[in-house]
Amino acid sequence: MTDDDSEADSGTTDAQNRSHRFDRLPETDEKRRVEGRPTRAAVLDWWEERFGVPPETFADHTFWEHGSGKIWAFAGETPTPVEIESLGLVFLRTRREHWKPTLEAVQRFGGHATRNVLDLSRQAAATFLAGDDQELDWDGDWGYLLVTNEIAGDREPLGVGLYVHGELRSQVPKGRRRDFREE
Repeated sequence: MTDDDSEADSGTTDAQNRSHRFDRLPETDEKRRVEGRPTRAAVLDWWEERFGVPPETFADHTFWEHGSGKIWAFAGETPTPVEIESLGLVFLRTRREHWKPTLEAVQRFGGHATRNVLDLSRQAAATFLAGDDQELDWDGDWGYLLVTNEIAGDREPLGVGLYVHGELRSQVPKGRRRDFREE
């Protein structure tokens, strides 16, 4: 599935972000009408370069911007623009200096990652899920990482961590934090 029915092909001439609707990401830079809107190609390249997730992982998904820089993934097709409250899952935040994947995206697609994956011990994973920062050694890239833990013999994505200056900062949203630490 591609985003061929993107903003440039939708027949709309509105070149602005509208916070009340979803607009499909354009396939390429040439099809972009809204300044600063990422393209499908840029999103796929970012996931591949940052985390090693192959572009074909997202073949059945379309990507949509809702508001400014909040990218959603939808496993399906629908005309663009769409004026609804929700469409798929929140996937990526892009209108910042550094793009940030969402917890939902990491838990759904992080199993395909081969780069910038930090596998934590059970104790460190419990600290991470509680929302606490921790000093850890990591010889990979700084920035946003996919944090995993072995569960039932498989590496499972837990969420997004920000690694800077020898510290892993949990990015688990407050409402999703759980304390599994053993006393």
